[in-house]
Amino acid sequence: MSIHTRELTPELWPALEHLFGKNGACQGCWCMFWRLEKGEHFSDVKGAPARERLKSLVERGEARGVLAFAGEVPVGWVTLGARRDFPRLDRAPSLRCDDADSVSSVPCFFVHKDWRGQGVATLLLRAAENVLRREGARILEAYPVKPPAQGRASSSSVYTGTLPLFLRQGYTLVAEKPVGKQRVRKRLKATARPARKKSGGD
Repeated sequence: MSIHTRELTPELWPALEHLFGKNGACQGCWCMFWRLEKGEHFSDVKGAPARERLKSLVERGEARGVLAFAGEVPVGWVTLGARRDFPRLDRAPSLRCDDADSVSSVPCFFVHKDWRGQGVATLLLRAAENVLRREGARILEAYPVKPPAQGRASSSSVYTGTLPLFLRQGYTLVAEKPVGKQRVRKRLKATARPARKKSGGD
């Protein structure tokens, strides 16, 4: 079955809720981890409070992202936005940068367990790039996990994506660590505008 993507709107909240399920995507996160403000603790927000906060943000157009569908069934999600929309990034020492106001980010992915390893995350990343490119974004960051030397990373640890995914899509390491989350970037080229047709009198 072919997979297509749709940019999130308030009308698509039921699809996002269905995809995340009773566990809120991962351990009750509801895609709120990077959105927590200073002084907030994930343990106090996860679960129902996080769900209500995300729903409110979606309704106001402040939580943005792309959903992947197999037919009408939601199978994957990526969130996107200005880096400043995810304040916890700046509180992670290894993920800080000096030009945060000029950067967009794709900090979270979620793919249904039955659809992992089938290219859904790649499709979502490309769709997110297209959305941000149309809006004039020029620098896109992500924070993928470097796979361990042996074995596989746990599914709960790769919610930011994996390093090979981004390297295959032309991202460059800008802050490398021996293990854990890396910081990668890609410069987005402006979308070419169609040539203006000349009028008959020209």
